[in-house]
Amino acid sequence: QEHGGKEITIVNPAQFPDKAAVSEYLEPVVLGTILAPDSYTGKIMSMCLSRRAIQKNIVYIDDQRVMMKYLFPLNEIVVDFYDQLKSLSSGYASFDYENAGYQTAELIKMDILLNGKPVEELATIVQRDRAYSTGKSMCERLKDAIPRQMFEIAIQAAIGSKIIARETIKAYRNNVLAKCYGGDITRKMKLLKKQAEGKKKMRLIGRVEVPKDAFINVLK
Repeated sequence: QEHGGKEITIVNPAQFPDKAAVSEYLEPVVLGTILAPDSYTGKIMSMCLSRRAIQKNIVYIDDQRVMMKYLFPLNEIVVDFYDQLKSLSSGYASFDYENAGYQTAELIKMDILLNGKPVEELATIVQRDRAYSTGKSMCERLKDAIPRQMFEIAIQAAIGSKIIARETIKAYRNNVLAKCYGGDITRKMKLLKKQAEGKKKMRLIGRVEVPKDAFINVLK
């Protein structure tokens, strides 16, 4: 919501306005209904709390089934909430939700950088107090998803100009000293220095390819 009361809708993190330009941030919320066997109630409640949900109601339908209603931020359920719910309830729980408007939130834009270059597709809007944990998790998943290259790849999560998390994918190493048996140490040092300079140049001009299936896995 801008100063003066006008509301603007953001659908792309690239359009996310600076805090100085708005009076408050609003995020969409939904009212979710979960039906599950009573034996899974504790696990489901813990999962909902980890998704910033607010419990609105809990009703025991009979001796074995319970109905829980939670107010969820929409971005906490759109990717993998249903899969996780099914997994921890052995497939017995069901989930439905309806639009419940908007609520104020402390939001911030987080960028993902590969060798210092932002990847627009991986930019995301996160809760301010969860930015570090989210950034660290995304960097770790990217490290597992991106194949190793002939040059080192730095994966960074950043808020503005501040780096909050980093992972590094080490480069493949070619043993340039394999054919050097004995001899002057100076020659070996020159070979290693030349290799380091070559990898530095490759890092500057090399393009990091991110597999397509990595995007959805990283954003989970």
